Amino acid sequence: MFTLIIWLQGIYLPIHGYGFSQTPLWAGIAMLPLAIGFPVAGPVSGWLSDRYGARPFATGGMVLAAVSFALLELLPINFPYWQFAGILLLNGIGMGLFASPNRAGIMNSLPAERRGVGAGMSATFQNSAMVLSIGIFFTLIILGLAASLPSALSHGLIAQGGPRADAARIAALPPVSVMFAALLGYNPVRTLLGHTITKLPASHAAYLTGHTFFPSLISPAFQHGLAIAFDFAIAACLIAAVASLLRGSRYVHELHAGSRAPATAAGAAEQLAHAAGGVRATANGTRSAHSGAAPRPAARHLVASMGSADG
Repeated sequence: MFTLIIWLQGIYLPIHGYGFSQTPLWAGIAMLPLAIGFPVAGPVSGWLSDRYGARPFATGGMVLAAVSFALLELLPINFPYWQFAGILLLNGIGMGLFASPNRAGIMNSLPAERRGVGAGMSATFQNSAMVLSIGIFFTLIILGLAASLPSALSHGLIAQGGPRADAARIAALPPVSVMFAALLGYNPVRTLLGHTITKLPASHAAYLTGHTFFPSLISPAFQHGLAIAFDFAIAACLIAAVASLLRGSRYVHELHAGSRAPATAAGAAEQLAHAAGGVRATANGTRSAHSGAAPRPAARHLVASMGSADG
């Protein structure tokens, strides 16, 4: 979402006449639909996931977030705000649908004595990914700026009467410096042109150093960088949706572990019973063998003695 702040603060609001001292405040106000969608969808999806499982809501939330990023990519750089606000609301709802069921699914899959560790690992990965994503998105935007910014700067300055030599020098500036100048609300044209600005017609000089020239000049190149960043966001959301879809049905460790434990105990008892039965059978067989085999010689001797007596 930091990318959207740059878009609003560095491009959109200055084009609409907001002073650079006002853009941070109004950029935050413009992001409010995102803050509304998340807390509305989060508790509802959490309650529903307790009844129906985390998979449908977490997966649907990521798909919805991917759709919102695709819609942001289709927006023009100078968009109607109501469209932007609706897409932000959709994105907040998608993230809210994902966050609560996903965390509940993680916690439910762990035994009670391991949930503290699970919560810590989840928070660590989430915070690490958030920091890493800022670097990734900045890099992608800069790559997009580097591809088309030099020609945009050169043609824009020459069109306003700037010398070709100065236009070529300014066009060779690092894209990072241009992006941070836009973020900080700074128009570097007066500083870069130096005394050359005084040789231009007054109307051209006023336009070059005004609030709208620099944001309008870099907006096509910035939109190209935004498209690359949004493509990455769409891919990440879809990967998360697939991973969530493969998580399986509703699982609660205590319930499933409790249902397995009696079955395991019953199986163990049955095995012990079979083993005990085998031991008893063996013992009985041994006794039978001893009780049956021992009298036979005595009987033979008795029969023999009886025969000899008869004789």
